[in-house]
Order: sequence, then C-alpha cells, then structure tokens
Amino acid sequence: MVQLVGSLRKELADSLSTSKVLVVGAGGIGCELLKNLVLTGFKNIEVIDLDTIDVSNLNRQFLFQKKHVGKSKAQVAKESALQFCPSAKITASHDSIMNPDYNVEFFKNFILVMNALDNRAARNHVNRMCLAADIPLIESGTAGYLGQVTVIKKGMTECYECQPKPAQKTFPGCTIRNTPSEPIHCIVWAKYLFNQLFGEEDADQDVSPDTADPEASWNPEETAARATAAEMDGDVKRVSTKQWARNNKYDAIKLFNKLFKDDIMYLLTMDKLWKKRKAPTPLEWQQLENTGCPQEVSSGSGLKDQQVLGVWGYCKLFQESVETLHSLLAGKGDGAELVWDKDDAPSMDFVTAAANLRMHIFSMNMKSRFDVKSMAGNIIPAIATTNAVIAGLIVLEGLKILAGELESCRTIFLNKCPNLRKKLLIPCILDPPVANCYVCASKPEVTVKVNVHKTMVLSLQDKILKERFGMVAPDVQIEDGKGTILISSEEGETEANNSKFLSDFGIRNGSRLQADDFLQDYTLLINVLHTEALERDVEFEVVGEAPDKAPPPQNNQGEVLNITNGNKDSAQPSTSSKVPAEDDDIMVVDSDDAEASSSSATVTSNIKRKHPDAETGEISTKRPRTDQSSAAAATDDDDDDIIALD
Repeated sequence: MVQLVGSLRKELADSLSTSKVLVVGAGGIGCELLKNLVLTGFKNIEVIDLDTIDVSNLNRQFLFQKKHVGKSKAQVAKESALQFCPSAKITASHDSIMNPDYNVEFFKNFILVMNALDNRAARNHVNRMCLAADIPLIESGTAGYLGQVTVIKKGMTECYECQPKPAQKTFPGCTIRNTPSEPIHCIVWAKYLFNQLFGEEDADQDVSPDTADPEASWNPEETAARATAAEMDGDVKRVSTKQWARNNKYDAIKLFNKLFKDDIMYLLTMDKLWKKRKAPTPLEWQQLENTGCPQEVSSGSGLKDQQVLGVWGYCKLFQESVETLHSLLAGKGDGAELVWDKDDAPSMDFVTAAANLRMHIFSMNMKSRFDVKSMAGNIIPAIATTNAVIAGLIVLEGLKILAGELESCRTIFLNKCPNLRKKLLIPCILDPPVANCYVCASKPEVTVKVNVHKTMVLSLQDKILKERFGMVAPDVQIEDGKGTILISSEEGETEANNSKFLSDFGIRNGSRLQADDFLQDYTLLINVLHTEALERDVEFEVVGEAPDKAPPPQNNQGEVLNITNGNKDSAQPSTSSKVPAEDDDIMVVDSDDAEASSSSATVTSNIKRKHPDAETGEISTKRPRTDQSSAAAATDDDDDDIIALD
C-alpha cells in the first residue's frame, strides 16, 4: 500500500525536504511560488531578486505590506514565507541573477530552477546557465488573464531561445520626429523629450524636425526663408533642445511655443511630407490663452486619470510639470539628471501633456493619463489570480521532475476563456530541441549580415553579441589563422578597438568569428556576410530569422495575446510559435529595465503552429509564448514593457 504524507507519496515528500531549489524573481509569480513551495514541503530554497518593493506591488504581491515599501523583495519574501513554515531554510539574495558570482558551479548546487522573471535578458541568461549546468528549468509568465508554464531540459526539450523572438521594433527616427501617425509615436516622442530636457541626452532620441528625412524633398530657398521666419518668432536657434531650454531658463511658455509652434512650422516647410498626409496644425500659447481658456476636460468621467483633458488643460499641465521638473533638476545641482519613471507624478504629467498636445497637432484623438501611462510605462494590469494559478502549475511540474517523471511534464497554457472542450488550462506535449538553435545546438552557429566598413567593434559587442545574442561578457577571436583577439572581457585589453570598423581587422565577406562567454559556458560561431544593402537605421540582420511582419490573419484563429511576466520584456517559454496579432493585442513599447532601450517598441504577431493536446491527442492551437520588449535589463523588475506583468 502506498504511504502518503498529506497528498504526496512518502518518498516524494521526503525528497522535498532535502532537494535544494532556486527561485529567480520574487514579484507577482515569485511571491505565490514561495508560499506554495513551503506549504508543499520544500525546505531548502534560495531566492534571488534585484528589485525593491514599490507601493504598486501591494495589490497582488501578498507577501509584502505597506511597511515593506523600499525594502528588498527577496528578503521580505523570505521573512513572510517563513511564517507559513518556520522550519524551512530560505536563503535570500538582493542581487541580479546575471552577477558573475552566480556561475555554472552555483547553478549545479540545485536540483531544479524556477523562473519568476519579467524580462528577456534575464530569462535568456538563466536558460543558458541551466543548459550549461544541465539542470531542469521551469519557465513561466503571465499577462492579464493569460499565463503559461513550460519545462526546459537540456537535450530533451526546446530551450527558451530555440524559437526566435520578434526583434524589438524601433520606430524610424523620421516617423517619431516628423510624421507621427499613431498615439504611440507621440508618446515615444514625449519620453525622448523628457530625456532631452531633464535626463541623459541621447543623439538617437532627438526630437527636433529631421531634415534628413528621405521623404522630405523641398525647395531649399523657400525652406530657409520659412525656417528663418519661424526661428525669429521666439528667438529660436537650431541648437540642442537641452541647451535651448537652459538658455531660456526652462521658461515653460517659450518651450511650448518652440516645440508646438516653431518646430511644427518648420515641419510644414517640408512640402513633400504633406502631399499625401494631413499637415499638422501649430499651437501658440498666447492664442490659446486668448480664446478664453476652453474647457479643461473634454471627455471621460470617474477617476481623474481616466479623463481626457481639453487642449488648454494639457497646456496648463505641461506648464506645471515643466516648472516642477526644472525645480527638481535645479535642486540636484549642476550636471544632474532626472530619470523618467512612470510612477513619478511630475514625469508622468509631463509625458501625458506633451504627448497629447502632439497628438492634437497631428489630428489624433487625445488619450487619458491612464492610457498614456499604460503605453509609456508598458503596463498590462497584473491579476493576482493569474499569478496564483501559474505559481501552482509551476509547483505541479516541479513535483513531476522530482518524482523522476520528466516525460510527463507539459507546457500548460491558461486561457482567458474556455476552449471548445470548456477548458481554461490547456496542456501540450513538450517540443524537442530545435536542431539549429544558436544556444542549445551541439555547435551553435549563426550567419549575420553587416556592412563591415560601417560596423564598429563596439556595435558588434553591444548590439549584436550582448543585445541580440544575450551574452554578458563576450570574448571574440577572429578565425584568421592568427587567433586575433577582437574583443576581450578583461577591462582595458581591447578598448582601443571599440571605435574601429570590422574591416580594419581584415574582417570581410565570409570571415568567421568565435564568440565565447565564459560565465555562461557558451560559445557561438558567427559567419560574417558583408552587405551594403541593409535598410536605413538597420545595422545588421541575422540570416534565417522570421520577418518582423506577420502574414495576413487567418480565419478562426482564436484569441491570442503575447504573455509576459511583468513589464520590458517578456517571458517567452519556448514551446509555441506566435500568431497574427488581433486588434487588441499587446504592444510592447519600451522597457523600464536598466538595459532596455528606451527607444524601442514591439508589436507582437506571428504564426501559430498546432500540437496535440496532451490529454485527448486532438490538435489544439498553442498560444504564443510570453514575450516582452526591449531589449531588456538584467533586473527582476515588475515594471517592464507594455506589459506589466508579473
């Protein structure tokens, strides 16, 4: 007769008390997971999270209380979980999982790793560390009412990176600066403007009219005359936005007229841009003020954040936020900078006002503060119940692994609505590894198209190896028979190479590079394919990647949404392809994580593939794996991409 301890077989229950498991992330899913683990009988747990507790976490992360705001999530989660089971041994680390201290040997200390992360960079890293250590990984993610859990085991299943994720889409600079056509373009412009005025200036985030726009073919003499007239009206000089603001002592009204009148008048001189588009309409502060201050609220009711103000209302909000932010900046001293935060009221007010004024100028419907925050801060409402369901499923899959039943593990999708068989939870058989995966193949190899005469070594390191291929500290050697070291992870060894072009080192069409990341125990061979035919603003292409645009939607494809565990970036368990996005699909706009590019925005849309349902054997369509922008940071932050997901 089988002996039971609670609901578990005695052998399994006994193994739980001795099995050491790692939980990465102590946010929405992580809190529920820690509670579940100690109540199930796990006694030896290590939890790592770099984040601190914010007041916005308290509605769903139930291990935290108001008195904990500002404290380490990992440490407080440990203390709260121990109240459920004081005999458990929980080790908490307030740190990034990408810290070099957490190497392959560290991961080998655990029998199982469970991810409760919120960004792609950290997910990629943990995936590689578990592959290198040959430790099972349970990946998870939630997005509103949707969620999923999958198991990753070296040699048996797809890894997290087997299926390509859509690259974060960066809007062309000329669209943001000259011809916005969607509210998101104006919101991105407003966030750029915040950095140009109060934060760290970035040449790639210029908000002034882009005279290099390939569409802008106009009469130079007429343009010069109009631009000169516009500049004289307000004494505007074509200098950097921040310098102009300093010269004018951050006068909100002068700044308003520059951004929303003079710059728009300058855009109007680019005649060709407006032949097939509706031309923008400049705004002038004095004219609006003299109209008698039109109503400040134009639509919406109920909560203040859900109201859409009138034009004058946003003018006043712009003025107030500029004055407040300038005061905060001045209080920090010379050379100080502010960092945009969606939870900072003056910062959010500024972006809301600037974005809406630009929307009005370009004949778009203005948005409420709530809507702007959702796009600018990349938030999808996180639902505590979804986190709880997913955390429970993680533990169930973990029990299968500890019982030696890895073959019975499944990828499980939590749907918003029941399917035709009236199921909310859909288990699917795990997919085998992809033979040509650039991470888990026996000899990972990729081909990259670049212009070797224009691509610098620093771009190869930061944008290709770190950002695109997820390396942390790459070393690169040219396979030229000499073993030339192009990039070294040792500080100072190859910094002189950073500003040189690839061609300066003899790299040409057909050259091969060997990139090693010793922390991840990962080697990638890169075949260089020289081309001069890349699109504008595109520095490289990975050969064989899926195109950014999805094919036309098919009928009867059902509801699909990209899933992410909190914000920037995106959890994408690796067992399903993606599907064409619906009208209400998630747009990932930008990550608040440290490493995320603030200029990126992603629209998720890909193709479904079908798999047999694990219970019935019938064909069922998988929902796309979790995704999340940007690019993303190595933090375990809950405030990532348009997707705040936990």
